[in-house]
Amino acid sequence: MSNFFALMARMKYIRRWGLMRSVREENIQEHSLQTAMIAHMLALIGNKFYDKKYNADSVAVKAMYHEASEIITGDLPTPIKYYNDEIKSAYKQIENVATQQIFKLLPDEFKDDFLPVLNIQDKEEKMLVKYADRICAYLKCVEEVNAGNNEFTDAKESIKKDIDSIDSPEVKYFMENFAGGFDLTLDKLR
Repeated sequence: MSNFFALMARMKYIRRWGLMRSVREENIQEHSLQTAMIAHMLALIGNKFYDKKYNADSVAVKAMYHEASEIITGDLPTPIKYYNDEIKSAYKQIENVATQQIFKLLPDEFKDDFLPVLNIQDKEEKMLVKYADRICAYLKCVEEVNAGNNEFTDAKESIKKDIDSIDSPEVKYFMENFAGGFDLTLDKLR
């Protein structure tokens, strides 16, 4: 018997944005799904408009599991995680150990299938997941600010600057064509 998926199901208990007061709490399971959907679209945009050869399905699956290590580590707030290179490096080691512990729960028959999913080596796919993750952070800020939570105002501005500085036509296309909808009410979305 494998406990892999029982452990994965615990993603719903890991809260994001631990240092911020949220109108609506977000967990890493729902965040991972949104990241997967956006990473998938970034790959499709690259393929359709920018002559890329991304495997959009592979990118989506990798994004689904991109926060898996946080089941063990928890979600370390960004200001701490990236405070300096020493902490960033130490946290990366902790994430790797956590990922190895999760990987060990898989039956041997599936380890070859999950190795590239839990440990993304393809640089382009890794970047698309990272970009999608950043876009999701921005969209969370948009939703919180629109709900009247000014706690997220500075984060929204800071993350938007980060996104604007990303040299990726896929990201620019997504932001221009999809992100604006997050400012709309349900009636206006339809």
